[in-house]
Amino acid sequence: MHPSRCLFIASLAAFTAAAPAQANESTYSDRDLDACKTLLQQEEGASVTLECAGYKDFAVYFKESDLRQSQTYGPIGKAWLDEAFESFGPFNHTSAKIEWRLDAAGAPFATIVRWFVSDPETTSDTDTRYGEILVVSTVATVGNPTSCVVGYVDALENGGANALARTLADGKAASFSCGKDEPQWQGERGALAGEPMRHLPQAAKE
Repeated sequence: MHPSRCLFIASLAAFTAAAPAQANESTYSDRDLDACKTLLQQEEGASVTLECAGYKDFAVYFKESDLRQSQTYGPIGKAWLDEAFESFGPFNHTSAKIEWRLDAAGAPFATIVRWFVSDPETTSDTDTRYGEILVVSTVATVGNPTSCVVGYVDALENGGANALARTLADGKAASFSCGKDEPQWQGERGALAGEPMRHLPQAAKE
């Protein structure tokens, strides 16, 4: 083989070995509550569970009860669908925009959604202040049919909050064990962040 050809192949091999692994990417979907399928409705609409379109075959399961909302993602099991509810203590609502974090193979492993959490000290018909929290959650798979909150980023207190949320998702979501691992706050947490509330199936805690 010609010496220059050998040098080219060696250089190409060295470059390939040094090249970093493909980074995770994001894609987005918009949840449309009017287009969702109602799975359960109680007390004349005070409590509802909906199945909504998400990313490809990965559904979004939306719950609302007592003016508080919760979301899970992907093929969750029946116990998770029936019992799981992660939200905040104060009244709150979620953004319709969902950021899905995709691994190198294009499979979603985490979501990032903005929650608007009311300040109980200012709640009124005309003047309500809201905290804005980016909530990072896992995405269920057939082999692991659980979806839960990994952690939180206070979007009002942290510059580059979206980047912080992606770092949290990429570093924690894939190995996070729902019911055993505890969600963590990333960055600074302000007075309007609100206190998270969690109710998970008992089996997940055992």
